[in-house]
Amino acid sequence: MSFVIRRGNAEDVPGIFRLIKELADFERAPEAVINTEKALLEDGFGNNAIYQVFVAEEIATSDVIGMALYYTAYSTWKGKMFFLDDLVVTERFRKYGIGRKLINEVLRDALDKRVSLVKWQVLDWNTRAINFYKSMNATFDGEWIDCKMSSEQISAYLKTLEQGKIKTEN
Repeated sequence: MSFVIRRGNAEDVPGIFRLIKELADFERAPEAVINTEKALLEDGFGNNAIYQVFVAEEIATSDVIGMALYYTAYSTWKGKMFFLDDLVVTERFRKYGIGRKLINEVLRDALDKRVSLVKWQVLDWNTRAINFYKSMNATFDGEWIDCKMSSEQISAYLKTLEQGKIKTEN
Protein backbone atom coordinates (compact mmCIF):
# COMPACT_ATOMS: atom_id res chain seq x y z
CA MET A 1 0.00 0.00 0.00
CA SER A 2 1.50 3.29 -1.13
CA PHE A 3 0.27 6.75 -0.28
CA VAL A 4 1.32 10.36 -0.58
CA ILE A 5 0.70 13.24 1.82
CA ARG A 6 -0.09 16.52 0.07
CA ARG A 7 -2.04 19.73 0.46
CA GLY A 8 -5.70 19.21 -0.23
CA ASN A 9 -7.43 20.84 -3.18
CA ALA A 10 -11.00 21.44 -4.35
CA GLU A 11 -11.16 18.05 -6.08
CA ASP A 12 -10.57 16.37 -2.70
CA VAL A 13 -13.77 17.73 -1.12
CA PRO A 14 -15.89 14.59 -1.74
CA GLY A 15 -13.18 12.45 -0.10
CA ILE A 16 -12.79 14.91 2.76
CA PHE A 17 -16.55 14.91 3.34
CA ARG A 18 -16.62 11.10 3.31
CA LEU A 19 -13.91 11.08 6.01
CA ILE A 20 -15.87 13.61 8.08
CA LYS A 21 -18.93 11.34 8.00
CA GLU A 22 -16.76 8.29 8.76
CA LEU A 23 -15.33 10.10 11.79
CA ALA A 24 -18.80 11.09 12.97
CA ASP A 25 -19.85 7.43 12.78
CA PHE A 26 -16.74 6.41 14.74
CA GLU A 27 -17.47 9.07 17.37
CA ARG A 28 -21.06 7.80 17.63
CA ALA A 29 -22.60 11.03 16.37
CA PRO A 30 -23.48 10.66 12.67
CA GLU A 31 -26.49 12.98 13.04
CA ALA A 32 -24.21 15.80 14.22
CA VAL A 33 -22.78 16.45 10.74
CA ILE A 34 -24.71 19.37 9.25
CA ASN A 35 -21.90 20.57 6.99
CA THR A 36 -22.11 20.00 3.22
CA GLU A 37 -19.67 19.40 0.39
CA LYS A 38 -20.69 22.76 -1.05
CA ALA A 39 -19.82 24.57 2.19
CA LEU A 40 -16.54 22.63 2.50
CA LEU A 41 -15.62 23.67 -1.02
CA GLU A 42 -16.36 27.35 -0.42
CA ASP A 43 -14.89 27.46 3.10
CA GLY A 44 -11.66 25.73 2.14
CA PHE A 45 -11.06 26.70 -1.46
CA GLY A 46 -13.21 29.77 -2.12
CA ASN A 47 -12.13 33.41 -2.16
CA ASN A 48 -12.20 33.65 1.64
CA ALA A 49 -10.91 30.21 2.60
CA ILE A 50 -10.93 29.70 6.36
CA TYR A 51 -9.34 26.27 6.70
CA GLN A 52 -6.40 24.34 5.35
CA VAL A 53 -6.11 20.63 4.88
CA PHE A 54 -3.50 18.00 4.21
CA VAL A 55 -4.72 14.76 2.68
CA ALA A 56 -3.33 11.26 2.39
CA GLU A 57 -3.99 9.85 -1.06
CA GLU A 58 -3.69 6.18 -1.89
CA ILE A 59 -1.55 6.11 -5.02
CA ALA A 60 -3.16 3.06 -6.64
CA THR A 61 -6.71 4.41 -6.47
CA SER A 62 -6.24 8.19 -6.00
CA ASP A 63 -8.67 7.90 -3.06
CA VAL A 64 -8.40 10.29 -0.12
CA ILE A 65 -7.74 7.96 2.82
CA GLY A 66 -6.80 10.48 5.49
CA MET A 67 -6.86 14.15 6.32
CA ALA A 68 -5.72 16.77 8.80
CA LEU A 69 -8.01 19.81 8.66
CA TYR A 70 -6.98 22.91 10.60
CA TYR A 71 -7.39 26.66 10.73
CA THR A 72 -5.64 29.70 12.12
CA ALA A 73 -6.96 31.07 15.39
CA TYR A 74 -5.72 33.69 17.79
CA SER A 75 -4.93 33.52 21.48
CA THR A 76 -4.70 36.77 23.42
CA TRP A 77 -2.00 35.13 25.55
CA LYS A 78 -0.11 33.18 22.89
CA GLY A 79 -0.78 34.99 19.61
CA LYS A 80 -1.33 33.14 16.35
CA MET A 81 -2.15 29.46 16.70
CA PHE A 82 -3.54 26.55 14.72
CA PHE A 83 -6.57 24.56 15.76
CA LEU A 84 -6.47 21.03 14.36
CA ASP A 85 -10.17 20.31 13.95
CA ASP A 86 -9.92 16.78 12.61
CA LEU A 87 -7.22 14.21 12.07
CA VAL A 88 -8.73 11.08 10.56
CA VAL A 89 -7.53 8.06 8.63
CA THR A 90 -9.89 5.51 7.10
CA GLU A 91 -10.06 2.53 9.46
CA ARG A 92 -8.47 -0.04 7.13
CA PHE A 93 -5.48 2.25 6.51
CA ARG A 94 -4.61 2.83 10.15
CA LYS A 95 -1.34 1.45 11.52
CA TYR A 96 0.64 2.55 8.44
CA GLY A 97 1.85 5.81 9.99
CA ILE A 98 -0.52 7.94 7.91
CA GLY A 99 -1.93 9.87 10.86
CA ARG A 100 1.55 10.70 12.12
CA LYS A 101 2.63 11.89 8.67
CA LEU A 102 -0.48 14.07 8.38
CA ILE A 103 -0.01 15.72 11.77
CA ASN A 104 3.71 16.14 11.06
CA GLU A 105 2.79 18.28 8.02
CA VAL A 106 0.50 20.45 10.15
CA LEU A 107 3.27 20.88 12.71
CA ARG A 108 5.79 21.79 10.00
CA ASP A 109 3.32 24.35 8.65
CA ALA A 110 2.95 25.72 12.19
CA LEU A 111 6.69 26.27 12.45
CA ASP A 112 6.88 27.76 8.94
CA LYS A 113 4.08 30.21 9.76
CA ARG A 114 5.50 30.96 13.22
CA VAL A 115 2.42 29.99 15.17
CA SER A 116 2.98 29.71 18.89
CA LEU A 117 0.60 26.85 19.64
CA VAL A 118 -1.29 24.01 17.98
CA LYS A 119 -4.41 22.84 19.81
CA TRP A 120 -6.83 20.00 19.26
CA GLN A 121 -9.30 17.86 21.15
CA VAL A 122 -9.67 14.14 21.69
CA LEU A 123 -12.59 12.25 23.17
CA ASP A 124 -11.79 10.81 26.58
CA TRP A 125 -12.73 7.27 25.48
CA ASN A 126 -10.53 7.27 22.36
CA THR A 127 -7.55 5.56 23.98
CA ARG A 128 -5.87 4.79 20.66
CA ALA A 129 -5.75 8.49 19.78
CA ILE A 130 -4.77 9.46 23.33
CA ASN A 131 -1.85 7.03 23.25
CA PHE A 132 -0.84 8.35 19.83
CA TYR A 133 -0.79 11.95 21.13
CA LYS A 134 1.11 10.84 24.25
CA SER A 135 3.74 9.32 21.98
CA MET A 136 4.20 12.81 20.51
CA ASN A 137 4.66 14.31 23.99
CA ALA A 138 1.49 16.39 23.64
CA THR A 139 0.11 18.12 26.72
CA PHE A 140 -3.32 17.08 27.97
CA ASP A 141 -5.11 19.99 29.60
CA GLY A 142 -7.50 18.91 32.33
CA GLU A 143 -8.05 22.45 33.56
CA TRP A 144 -10.11 23.96 30.74
CA ILE A 145 -13.69 23.05 29.92
CA ASP A 146 -14.87 23.31 26.31
CA CYS A 147 -17.93 25.47 25.74
CA LYS A 148 -20.07 25.69 22.64
CA MET A 149 -23.35 27.02 21.31
CA SER A 150 -25.14 25.77 18.21
CA SER A 151 -26.76 28.23 15.80
CA GLU A 152 -30.12 27.25 17.31
CA GLN A 153 -28.85 28.03 20.82
CA ILE A 154 -27.42 31.35 19.64
CA SER A 155 -30.72 32.34 18.02
CA ALA A 156 -32.74 31.38 21.08
CA TYR A 157 -30.38 33.25 23.40
CA LEU A 158 -30.36 36.42 21.28
CA LYS A 159 -34.15 36.32 20.94
CA THR A 160 -34.49 36.05 24.72
CA LEU A 161 -31.99 38.86 25.15
CA GLU A 162 -33.86 41.11 22.69
CA GLN A 163 -37.11 40.42 24.54
CA GLY A 164 -35.48 41.73 27.72
CA LYS A 165 -35.80 38.40 29.50
CA ILE A 166 -32.08 38.30 30.31
CA LYS A 167 -30.52 40.86 32.62
CA THR A 168 -27.32 42.18 31.02
CA GLU A 169 -26.15 44.32 33.96
CA ASN A 170 -24.59 43.26 37.24
